[in-house]
Amino acid sequence: MRLPQSASLLRFLHTLSSISRRPQVFQQLPSRNAALLQSSMPSIPFLGSLFGLSAPSSNMSSSSFPDQRSNDEWRAVLNKEQFRILREKGTEPAGTGQYDKHYPSHGVYACAGCSAPLYKSDHKFMSGCGWPAYFDSIPGAVKRHEDRSFGMARTEIVCANCGGHLGHVFKGEGFPTPTDERHCVNSVSLKFSPEDEQQQQQQQAAQAGESKV
Repeated sequence: MRLPQSASLLRFLHTLSSISRRPQVFQQLPSRNAALLQSSMPSIPFLGSLFGLSAPSSNMSSSSFPDQRSNDEWRAVLNKEQFRILREKGTEPAGTGQYDKHYPSHGVYACAGCSAPLYKSDHKFMSGCGWPAYFDSIPGAVKRHEDRSFGMARTEIVCANCGGHLGHVFKGEGFPTPTDERHCVNSVSLKFSPEDEQQQQQQQAAQAGESKV
């Protein structure tokens, strides 16, 4: 991703600070993956690291989402880091998320805020970018909009049910996936269940049927 000159100094400072904190992230990645790591930092993540959160970038009204909880209500159910990322559009440091290297054969990744299913386990792939990567989402589960914060044109992705910030989606990077997209998502924005909602409903229905016999 080509950065405008106005953002180059901030990006440079972030890169230096990231390398000084986590040199192993770059040293252990092939050059292509190291480049992806830096291109993903936009989540603006560098200001997320420096100042604790990203600039408010959403042009989507909170009334667009079914889950209408207030910030006070979110603070009551989210921990500090979840609130920073989901509600204030922050970003976790690269390579630190619990789902970065998590590759289950079955299961669903749901929104850590509202529990809405977002991604299936077979959507996930190894990108080497430092954050969980998915080539697609469950239909209708994720909303996209243009993010022009800090002079960069990117596509932010949020939970379609509550508007919680997930990360950004990148296209045309050449990964051998069906969509050639990379949903670069914060682990903090997610929670994993080894069974999807449909399986749970089927099990509950079966149990209910047995109880009536």
